[in-house]
Amino acid sequence: MRRYRVTHRTTYGYSDSVSSSYGRGFLTPRDLPTQRVLDHAVTVVPTPSDQSSGHDVYGNSDVFFHVVTAHQKLVVTGESTVEVERPSDGAGAQARPWESARPRVNPLLGATAVEFVLDLLPPEITDAVHEYAAPTFTPGRPIGEVVAELTHRIYTDFTYESGSTTVSTQVDEVLRERSGVCQDFARVAIACLRSQGLAARYVSGYLATDPPPGRERMVGADATHAWAAVWLPGSETADWLAFDPTNDQFADERYITVAWGRDYADVPPLRGVIYTDAKKSTIAVSVDVAPLPEV
Repeated sequence: MRRYRVTHRTTYGYSDSVSSSYGRGFLTPRDLPTQRVLDHAVTVVPTPSDQSSGHDVYGNSDVFFHVVTAHQKLVVTGESTVEVERPSDGAGAQARPWESARPRVNPLLGATAVEFVLDLLPPEITDAVHEYAAPTFTPGRPIGEVVAELTHRIYTDFTYESGSTTVSTQVDEVLRERSGVCQDFARVAIACLRSQGLAARYVSGYLATDPPPGRERMVGADATHAWAAVWLPGSETADWLAFDPTNDQFADERYITVAWGRDYADVPPLRGVIYTDAKKSTIAVSVDVAPLPEV
């Protein structure tokens, strides 16, 4: 088991005064069988006139706030202490043919997974996605092998290039350009799985990284991360197998899960609406995932 202190700070700057700012954020990690949130807080400066927290339809923790104090800078900070265990590899379930993991094959067990098979709008399950996925999904192949190969192919075929895409970039464009960032690679994998009738979801969170040999950790130099998970039915229960195409691996105890949904649009770290005459704005994000003594 590993323990981390996570600090995620977002600073917005505006060229003119903002009279009202509404925001919603997903900044608190989830409580899971392999992840426990020991403490958490979200602070907003200037102090909101109203701030509340709750859960969305997927059980993710969210926070809402409304700032009415005039401001040209808004700072939102999420802080949490989290313990994470290495997930079970579900070896038995991974050995099943991938076709058996389709929710329609398990109508009762897969009732909550069906939504994650459906396409998005605009559609992501295109001819290009079918063509890219096809070589991996040979009949009767174990689902664990399928996911491992798809993960490796995306890692090998695509180049990580910061700033090459935006949150609205479509999967077809990523396939065509063969470059992107973590959210793009997760979405390519999700589209491929859904194209074969499998349930896949988008996962947002953090990945604890180690500094280069001989170097100290740089505080605030981490980043948010995105990966994917595929529905994996067992004999009597079902679970989700999380994997990371950006790093060619299954998720382990270094992955801190914040939220999941059908796509990025369901779980952005922050989004909101402001009232202002400002013509320019800036945003600066600092993320720190600090390891604490192991327990």
